[in-house]
Amino acid sequence: MKKIHLLNPPELVRRSNWRDRYETKVAQWLVPWEGEDEVEIGFIGVPLSKTSISVSGASMTPNALRELFPNVTTYSIDYDVDLQELNARDMGDIQMHVTDLQRCHANIEQGLTNVYQALPNLFPIIAGGDHSVTCPSVKAFKKRYPGPVGIVQIDSHMDVRNLEDGGPSNGTPIRGLLESGTVEGKHIAQIGIHSFANSKPYREYAVSQGITQFTARQVAREGIEPIVEQAMAVAGNGTDAIYVTVDMDVLDQAYAPGVPAMVPAGMTSWQLFEAVHILGQNPKVKGFDIVCVDPVQDPRRATVRTALYTILTFLAGYMKRGK
Repeated sequence: MKKIHLLNPPELVRRSNWRDRYETKVAQWLVPWEGEDEVEIGFIGVPLSKTSISVSGASMTPNALRELFPNVTTYSIDYDVDLQELNARDMGDIQMHVTDLQRCHANIEQGLTNVYQALPNLFPIIAGGDHSVTCPSVKAFKKRYPGPVGIVQIDSHMDVRNLEDGGPSNGTPIRGLLESGTVEGKHIAQIGIHSFANSKPYREYAVSQGITQFTARQVAREGIEPIVEQAMAVAGNGTDAIYVTVDMDVLDQAYAPGVPAMVPAGMTSWQLFEAVHILGQNPKVKGFDIVCVDPVQDPRRATVRTALYTILTFLAGYMKRGK
């Protein structure tokens, strides 16, 4: 059995006693990786939320998603695709340190690097955790490609806070990637940026770095499809690969009550699903993460369920590639 350093087996494995010969649940399809077979799609948990500015139990999200695996099928009636045709596995979780946050970030970067070296053709579906995990994740992602990489970020926040006041946090992943030289601002597009959730100096910083931003109001007025197309053009212009990061607080608070930083008048669930489905079809998109769900604050796992549907809808788009 192949063991990848800093990658632990799934902490939680859910199976259902119910069987229907004509129906496949996610729990029957997204089973734990046994360490031997090649994998096309890998679900990887990153259970870190100590770095969240807001109080957050987002470290529980990978297991909260696994809890719902037996309740959701693999078939999309909207796109007429069945995800069970994809060779996918639950790879487990990146190992975290109990107290050392810098070590946690180092583990994420090194652990994902180890995964990509062991399985060079793997497409990662990374489940945080808070948004701080995206910085080390993209650093590992960048090592896979010789040229520049782009980012499409779906989020209410710019995540370009300074690194002096509190160090790396869920408000700094884009700043960290810019200052480390991992990604250039001209290759970053942000969708869903919200008023009263960001500051003018950080808007000015983002503009100075060449980041392209689309606000939640623009999404409401112009429609999500043309905005995603523009974002992909920005992130794909002169790059070898695009990384997609989804912060669930981009949704209106009515659709995502279980996020640490709720906003009113955010995107709808359907707008998010349409966005990720379009992104999933783009062959240049080669990495995906979803972050900032707090199962502790989530009534009836409503936001966790929406996050799982977001992942599945992205993969429904992925299945359309080349067709």
